[in-house]
Amino acid sequence: MRFIKLLLLSGVVFGTLIFLISLLFPSTAIVERSGVIDAPISTVYSQINDLSTWPSWNPWAAPDVAQKIEFSSPAAGEGAYYTWSGMHHERPVSGKVTISKSNTGKELVYALDFSSMKPMTGTFEIKPSADGNATAIQWRVETKLGMLPWWKLRGFLADKLTGPQLESGLTKLKNICEKK
Repeated sequence: MRFIKLLLLSGVVFGTLIFLISLLFPSTAIVERSGVIDAPISTVYSQINDLSTWPSWNPWAAPDVAQKIEFSSPAAGEGAYYTWSGMHHERPVSGKVTISKSNTGKELVYALDFSSMKPMTGTFEIKPSADGNATAIQWRVETKLGMLPWWKLRGFLADKLTGPQLESGLTKLKNICEKK
């Protein structure tokens, strides 16, 4: 009986300690990547503002994840959205991207709802590069994690988990824009 009490007390103390440590972690996870695309701002902006082009470069719309994609009409500009569903690692996945702000040639803000994940807000900022011959782009994804320790721990790893996907997407976007 004494062993069971000690085990329960240890579990409560350990759980409380984990929760208190998690309070030190931020409740928002931010992942950013940037690059330079050797193409005019209008070309880059047309790719990010038109959701029907996203499956060709966006890592979350990859064919191995998104087997079924549906676009709003129109598929570009503020209020446009697309939904996807499919199987990933033998689990059903689905999501929706909605453009919430489209500032021509400067910024695009979107909401990303992805099954079993916290909602995310993404932002693309574009401007002329330092030499004026290309487009500088920054892709930022922000997730409000809340106070639960397991979400905050995942947020602590967000850059390691999501960063490579953003880099891959920017590389594909760069290749597409530079061919035009």
